[in-house]
Amino acid sequence: MPALKPTDFRATIVWLGCVPKQGDGLQAEECQSLELDWAGPVGERHAGLTRPSCSRVTSQHTRGTEIANARQLSVLSAEEMDAIAAEMGLDTLDPRYLGVSLLLKGIPDFTHVPPSSRLQAPDGATIVIDMENRPCVLPGREIEVDKPGFGARFKSAAKGRRGVTAWVERPGMLKIGDTLRLHIPDQPAWQPGG
Repeated sequence: MPALKPTDFRATIVWLGCVPKQGDGLQAEECQSLELDWAGPVGERHAGLTRPSCSRVTSQHTRGTEIANARQLSVLSAEEMDAIAAEMGLDTLDPRYLGVSLLLKGIPDFTHVPPSSRLQAPDGATIVIDMENRPCVLPGREIEVDKPGFGARFKSAAKGRRGVTAWVERPGMLKIGDTLRLHIPDQPAWQPGG
C-alpha cells in the first residue's frame, strides 16, 4: 500500500535561484531552469550529499559534524513572501535576498506542509520536504544592503512563513512555469499519549 497520497494541491514555479559556490553571502542568482541531481541543484553552493551541521541540529550534533544534506534546496511560497514583505513595510521582497532555490505559488500555508511530503514535477523530478526553514538573521543582512533600515525586520516577519528545506529524491529539470504536485504522508498526526 502506498505511504504517500497525491493531493489536489499544485504549485507553479514562479522563480528559480542558485547561490553561487564562490563567496560567502546568501544571495541567489535568478535562473530560468534548475538541474537537480542526487546532490541537489547542480553547481549550487548548498548542493552535496553531506554538509556540516549547523545551529538547527545542535541538540543532535556538534556544530560542523558531517551529516546527510537534507538542506539541498530552500523552497518558499510567493504568497508567504508577500505577507513577509507587508509585515516588514515593503511593497515586495526579492527572493534573491533569501537564497531561494524555488519560489512557488498555489499551496496555502506552505511553510507548514507535513515533513516528508513530496513535490513532483512533470518530468518526474521529485523533492522531499525535510522541515520548516526557521528564520535567521542572514537574509536580513542581504536585505539591509539594498533596503537600509529594513533588514532587522525580516526575522520576526518571516516567523512561520520562511518556507521549507528539501532534498532531491529523483533528479530532473525544473523550469519557470512548471507545475509541481504535492504528495503527503498517509499517516495521522503524532499525538503522544492521546
